[in-house]
Amino acid sequence: MIRAALDTLEADYRRWGTGDYTVRLPGTHRLVTSCRLRLGTHSVTAEAFVLRRPEENGERLYHLLLRRNATPRGVAFAVDGAGDVYLVGRLPRAAVSVDELDRLLGAVLSCADDNFVAMLEIGFGTSIRREWQWRVARGESLANLAAFASFADPERGPPGAERTDRRSPR
Repeated sequence: MIRAALDTLEADYRRWGTGDYTVRLPGTHRLVTSCRLRLGTHSVTAEAFVLRRPEENGERLYHLLLRRNATPRGVAFAVDGAGDVYLVGRLPRAAVSVDELDRLLGAVLSCADDNFVAMLEIGFGTSIRREWQWRVARGESLANLAAFASFADPERGPPGAERTDRRSPR
């Protein structure tokens, strides 16, 4: 049932065993989100790793995620014992269809992707800014940090400030 739906959706997935799949969901801010789908006795569970335990501002980050959970989407943010952040969702087994699986995977992707930059700024901002400065000082590429330029590039100034130097990330 899951395999047929994933095939219909032309999803990029790998089957690990009976009723156990990993689906690769390409994003905009986050390159790829891997979502595990497990078929249980009564439901299909979706679980996706979002980010590791924050280095800083953990309480602020977890507060943001709880506020995001207040908007029903079919998935919710969760934290494991180590403080790592996941998205989890469930579908009743009887409700599994191409449309419902597409909706569930879309919810996982949008929650992971839409919140990615904000989560990293709150939980890892200092490290990302330091990495940005290190690369600039050495003339290294900023390409894989470009998504974080809004908060990591000191030349941009505070959000909403007009930038005078229009260099694009290397």
